[in-house]
Amino acid sequence: MIEQKNQDASKEEHLVSVLGNKKIVSITEAAKINNVTRQAIYVAIKLKKLKATKDTSRWMINLDDLMDYRKQKYSRTKSTFDGELLFDNRKGFYSINQVAKMLNVPAQKLYYATRAGYLKASRKGAAWVIHNEDVKAYQESYISKKASKKQEHIQVG
Repeated sequence: MIEQKNQDASKEEHLVSVLGNKKIVSITEAAKINNVTRQAIYVAIKLKKLKATKDTSRWMINLDDLMDYRKQKYSRTKSTFDGELLFDNRKGFYSINQVAKMLNVPAQKLYYATRAGYLKASRKGAAWVIHNEDVKAYQESYISKKASKKQEHIQVG
């Protein structure tokens, strides 16, 4: 939580340095700032999740409104199922994408591993939830073995 606030603060400082005293941004600039597509910004405006005004033909977004939108934007890390946090990292529960970053592998590889039974994971609603013990077991059984096989192949070749 504190780490997220620090990231938000540094992002705002970066914006101030990049945009100077500019308080209004375009759709394109808002998309770059939020690291999303222009279409995502249009959708947020249409759903009234992001305040914007249209100046004849161009949408203009106040930087303060964009920051408010960023703070209330949906995040998988806050998702709940039956009243409990789905990806409670303190209790050892992670999402596919979190595990992919931890192991430095593509998320698709992990989706395949869950379907094939190499990685134990459980479904909670629409989400796959993986416990850190299962991540360790997968890493020891499959990731480490694959790396050692590659190393053997390099030494033999």
